[in-house]
Amino acid sequence: MFRIGIVDLNKDEVLKELTNEFLMPREYTFENLKSTELNIDSTKDFDIFIDPKDITLPVVSPKGNVEKLDELSDTEKTELVKRELFNKLVELKDYYPDWGTLTGVRPVKLAGELIEKFGKDQAYRFLKDYYLLSDEKTKSIIGIYEYQVASIGKPHDNSVSLYIGIPFCPTRCLYCSFASNQASDSEIERYLPALIHEIKEVSKLISDRGYSVESIYIGGGTPTSLSVGEMDSLLTEVDKYFNIPGLKEFTVEAGRPDTIDYEKLLVIRDYGVGRISINPQSMKDRTLELIGRHHTAKDIERAFSDAINVGFDSINCDLIAGLPEEDLMDMKSSINRVMELGADSITVHNLAVKRASKLNEKDPDYHYRQAKVTSEMIKMADEMLKGNGYNPYYLYRQKHMAGSGENTGYCLPGKEGVYNIRIMDEHQTIIAMGAGGITKYYHPKENRLERVPNVTNYEQYIDRIDEMIERKIIGGNDANSST
Repeated sequence: MFRIGIVDLNKDEVLKELTNEFLMPREYTFENLKSTELNIDSTKDFDIFIDPKDITLPVVSPKGNVEKLDELSDTEKTELVKRELFNKLVELKDYYPDWGTLTGVRPVKLAGELIEKFGKDQAYRFLKDYYLLSDEKTKSIIGIYEYQVASIGKPHDNSVSLYIGIPFCPTRCLYCSFASNQASDSEIERYLPALIHEIKEVSKLISDRGYSVESIYIGGGTPTSLSVGEMDSLLTEVDKYFNIPGLKEFTVEAGRPDTIDYEKLLVIRDYGVGRISINPQSMKDRTLELIGRHHTAKDIERAFSDAINVGFDSINCDLIAGLPEEDLMDMKSSINRVMELGADSITVHNLAVKRASKLNEKDPDYHYRQAKVTSEMIKMADEMLKGNGYNPYYLYRQKHMAGSGENTGYCLPGKEGVYNIRIMDEHQTIIAMGAGGITKYYHPKENRLERVPNVTNYEQYIDRIDEMIERKIIGGNDANSST
């Protein structure tokens, strides 16, 4: 058991996230010490001991030249402690994670903000020498940010994107922690009128505030859990209230092949949806069985064939590295097969074992044991996809990832997912409708997001729909205004 002691700092969770990249939670204890109570005996038994006043201030810092610790904010002091802790953990474990001290979800956003403020060369230096990223990851996130700007540009003033959530799935996957429910047809029938009511009221809000809608994303759960009739009813209302000239992208997540048929795809296409996402996660039947999917690789192939015949502009596909019993050859086979099937954008997810997932209940240490093979899979996927003309265009990270890696979206030229870029960049207002949706109003003057969540439980959402709408109306009054 390793003992880690930090003096006068209360950011335990942030520092634990970093420590978890080196050690399992049960392998260490974390103690916050008071400077007023320190003595020689109180510090000698720690494997790692950090007193902020003893930290040497870095030569390179986005803050500029800082000569005294008390010139820094609490957040900046925490960043220095993270650097010190990282270096001591590297020494203790003889292991250097590529992402350095970054534990946040959106490293590309950080890279972009540094580039905008300091220029590319200085941003590169900060990422490498201050946040301690590897050269590979530094180049990667700078390159992705530059690709985003070149391919779709920055969001226009008053532009927003819309998210519409369908929190239902036919089964719950082994690794899933999302707001998804296995509900009866009658429950889905109760949910849709509440969702349509919110759509109607949000359309008024958009008109009143002069917003322009750039993209619409219908996600979940599994939106194609809806019947053909229910999908038609929902898209009729979306078309009625959000039939917007100049819309850049309209996506429906058709994630589960066992919920897709030709008639449903025709309905989706006929309402102007240009992009769908078919998400097999793996093309290996044994894996699909293990993770709780009630479909086979043949069903995935049929879904792709139907989607191509219907004529969508773009088909995205999600794969997961690190699934149970899979090795490098399994991952290679899945990537090759979805490329052959016609996926023009492919997101490679690094398995994240969340606390609320069945996999975590069954095996809390799974993602630690799977770290090496998952990292190898992610590297192989990157080489394969780039070698076949796919460009990495967005990237994000999650907690509890096997190998402390990242999720990366790759696309053929011109097939970038606009919504995916905007939601991760966080410089555009995203208005979310449906149970579990979180609206994020962007305030450019302060470069700040204001979160306005809907309740996650769909039954509460139905009962409290007017409250959910009122939250949105009250929030974000000066969002998107740059003056």
